[in-house]
Amino acid sequence: MPIPALVIEIHGITDEMVKTAPTFKQAANELKQFIEGCDLGGYNSNRFDIPMLMEEFLRAGITIDLSAKKMVDVQHIFYTMEPRTLTAAYKYYCQKDLEGAHSAEHDVNATIDVLMAQIERYPQLGTTVESILGSIGEEKIVDYARRFIFDDKGVEVFNFGKHKGRAVTDVLKAEPQYYDWMMRGDFPLHTKQKLTEILNRTLLKNN
Repeated sequence: MPIPALVIEIHGITDEMVKTAPTFKQAANELKQFIEGCDLGGYNSNRFDIPMLMEEFLRAGITIDLSAKKMVDVQHIFYTMEPRTLTAAYKYYCQKDLEGAHSAEHDVNATIDVLMAQIERYPQLGTTVESILGSIGEEKIVDYARRFIFDDKGVEVFNFGKHKGRAVTDVLKAEPQYYDWMMRGDFPLHTKQKLTEILNRTLLKNN
């Protein structure tokens, strides 16, 4: 589909640049193999890149489990220490102006530079994925759109709407039709997948 001019102004990618590029579905297996065995990192990746990636894998019919992956979000470190944007983070930590912001390659390279500078600036972070997450906290999520979250007892609860704060299993038992409503609704595929997993687990426990 044509890329809107307003979007091109943001990321600089034109129709001509991607006209011979494969679709995500065509590249999905290669991408899956590429990230298997890897931890994941990025800037705002826990709330944007990873949810989008998971959604595209599901659209392509590819099963992938990211639940065991360690996810270091450089923005999380930055916002914990010095709330800013990537451009400001790059200026703050690297003392440079970010050229080509919103170009994927420039943003990735800038993110790596910022992470390295953060590790140097904040020795308490350590130099491993585990030590970094141990310092800033590792977010435990149910679905990447955060329609469900874990409460302080580790129970999956709704994070939106009239049932916010209620255990998902309790709602599904009391209002089975709520599952059907969500499955028909405009919710991300990963949210629906996790909802189905919770339902199946509940049914299995009751049988």
